[in-house]
Amino acid sequence: MVSEAVADGWEDNWRTFHHGVVVGRFWVGPPWEDAPEEVQTIVIDPGRAFGTGAHPTTRLTLELLQELEAGSLLDVGCGSGVLAIAAVKLGFGPVVGIDVDDAAIEATLANATVNGVELTALRADALAAELPPTRFVIANVALDVVERLLPRLVAERAVTSGYPDRDEPRVEGWRRTSRRECDGWAADLLERA
Repeated sequence: MVSEAVADGWEDNWRTFHHGVVVGRFWVGPPWEDAPEEVQTIVIDPGRAFGTGAHPTTRLTLELLQELEAGSLLDVGCGSGVLAIAAVKLGFGPVVGIDVDDAAIEATLANATVNGVELTALRADALAAELPPTRFVIANVALDVVERLLPRLVAERAVTSGYPDRDEPRVEGWRRTSRRECDGWAADLLERA
């Protein structure tokens, strides 16, 4: 086995690629960048969790979320908490985030505190645990997870993403009412049929 020396600072080099983005009325970005003054700020330090806000599926989901009227919301696969935090800032509540990863729950709660919002984040498997009834669900996860998740939901509408634009969830009892696409990815707004 051959090993090579690792350059100093390797553990922080990812920060070079993590920059803020404007999505509708929000700027989502890291604590080491300054946000523009004309938009609301969501500061995200993902730590070991998934989600900086820059991926097209997160941006598309956030765009669709901004089109909804506020109500109770469940964020399945909350990652770093970007979408749950945005939901609270948009007036949704109560907001509950769930994820199978302890690091995601820690990051969501830490980022909620930094952003001055209150939400609940719990470690749970959305495909096995009892899910709370909410008006809305957001799920930026793989298509197969979305398709297994939708029949389990007690919700009126769902914003789903995490899959290429060539795919779309097909689940009995749900119909698509809106779609956004960007860079080969898609997000859908679904409602009960």
